[in-house]
Amino acid sequence: METVVNKAALTTAYSGKKVFITGHTGFKGTWLALWLKELGARVKGYALAPENAACIFNVTQPFAPGETVIADIRNKTRLAGEIAAFQPDYIFHLAAQPLVRRSYDIPAETFEVNVAGTANLLESLQKVTGKCTTLVITTDKVYENKEQDILYKEEDPLGGYDPYSASKACAELVVASFRNSFFNTADYVHHQKALASVRAGNVIGGGDFSKDRILPDIVTALKNQQAILVRNPAAVRPWQHVLEPLGGYLLLASTLHQDPAYSGAYNFGPEPSDHLTVKELAEQAIAAWGSGSWKDGSNPQAVHEAHLLQLNIEKAKQQLNWHPKLTAKDAVNWTIDWYRQPAAAAASFTVNQINRYMAL
Repeated sequence: METVVNKAALTTAYSGKKVFITGHTGFKGTWLALWLKELGARVKGYALAPENAACIFNVTQPFAPGETVIADIRNKTRLAGEIAAFQPDYIFHLAAQPLVRRSYDIPAETFEVNVAGTANLLESLQKVTGKCTTLVITTDKVYENKEQDILYKEEDPLGGYDPYSASKACAELVVASFRNSFFNTADYVHHQKALASVRAGNVIGGGDFSKDRILPDIVTALKNQQAILVRNPAAVRPWQHVLEPLGGYLLLASTLHQDPAYSGAYNFGPEPSDHLTVKELAEQAIAAWGSGSWKDGSNPQAVHEAHLLQLNIEKAKQQLNWHPKLTAKDAVNWTIDWYRQPAAAAASFTVNQINRYMAL
């Protein structure tokens, strides 16, 4: 199948366009900003300062795109002012409290950032006077998870056991409300605002140093020649390299920019046959590294985390002609390759992986 996530097509869509990214200092946000720079877009980012000095945002600064605003998504006045001053063609909203286990420690703040922050962003969109397409990035965890062998589709009921998952499900309702109330597709000719939400699986890739994320924990253990402590080794997740959903986001946004009928929600994940358990992911990382071991770190007293979660990606495949390019094994290998690079080479290696992905 011929890919539509390639450099020529995406450059045509984004070259010279103004793109506003919230959360651009984060893991996914940095990869997206770098990719857009490769496509010739003018990027403005709005986010908190990164928490980890070794994170991908800091190590890729030689290639940093555009303008950076360090500010809180909860500061509605500042956010609206920055968007109004920039007048973007596209907005990608990634700013969030993104960690399940942290959400148990700061539940109210998680809801404030993920729900009120999304509302602030969408209210600010009314300050854009021209045509603008917005994607709100949520998560695969927005669904009411029945812990069964189900591939969740976009129209399935929303839910959320933990505060993070519930907050993202709430964000989806905020998106739907703003689309119906202020950016209805029936009135697109007047407001020219197209809005979609996107739900990706568990993303992995180089430069993620967040606490309680499986690949950063694996790499730390491997570098220190320690056994990898694996929580919930039998849990199944839709693992994918970070470039997979980002390619889907870029494709959807460019398609939506031309036709508001593509508004709504979209899943981006691996093929159903390519879902791995946490144990299998750890074993593949060990194989890619060339050494190492793992041990069961399950804790019956630990906070609840989903055991089985899988996505149905047929809508993206059928409507957008999007499909995964990398297997889960490829995704792990690409990720381990990134962490093997010396710090001085990380920036160029990141850009090389972006171009390599577009060429597949």
